Amino acid sequence: MTLIETNTNQRIEHTLEVVGAHSEGEVGNVVLSGVGEVPGDTMAEKSDFLKDHLDHIRRTLLYEPRGAPFHAANIIFPSKHPDADAGFVLLQVAKYSSMSGNNLICVATVLLEKGILPMQEPETNLTLETPAGLIRARCRCANGKVEHVEFQNTPCFVLYSEHPIEVEGFGAIRVDVAYGGVIYALV
Repeated sequence: MTLIETNTNQRIEHTLEVVGAHSEGEVGNVVLSGVGEVPGDTMAEKSDFLKDHLDHIRRTLLYEPRGAPFHAANIIFPSKHPDADAGFVLLQVAKYSSMSGNNLICVATVLLEKGILPMQEPETNLTLETPAGLIRARCRCANGKVEHVEFQNTPCFVLYSEHPIEVEGFGAIRVDVAYGGVIYALV
């Protein structure tokens, strides 16, 4: 895919290498190259940089005519985390997400089937860094194809329990605040 950027009178053209992928019909295309250097020591930092400085990539990949409201894209990056095999940043039409199971399945499948990471049959274990943290995946493989992916997501946790807050016009109430698996960075 050729990405054309226009900034004032300057026209910049570069090519993204994108592999079409889906998980049970949910599109999660995988960008292998062409994005260029994205600063950040973690996938969360890279996601923030993309959102703040390179959001045109998300719009190009996911807005019409190339995308649709139900499409997502994943940009592969080397991970600096010593336990990770690779990392990725997840782009969705309206936001940057911290993690998606369908997209993790797409990324693991592309990494193995394209030979970017070595496939071992009948099972390959991967650790992928996402903006939400490390995700461990077990991929069942046969004849050079990924047949099944299962993974352990980041743990849920309670941040506050019975935390008092003041609601104007109502008074004090107590709330529980918990993380259940998704943190959105809205565009």
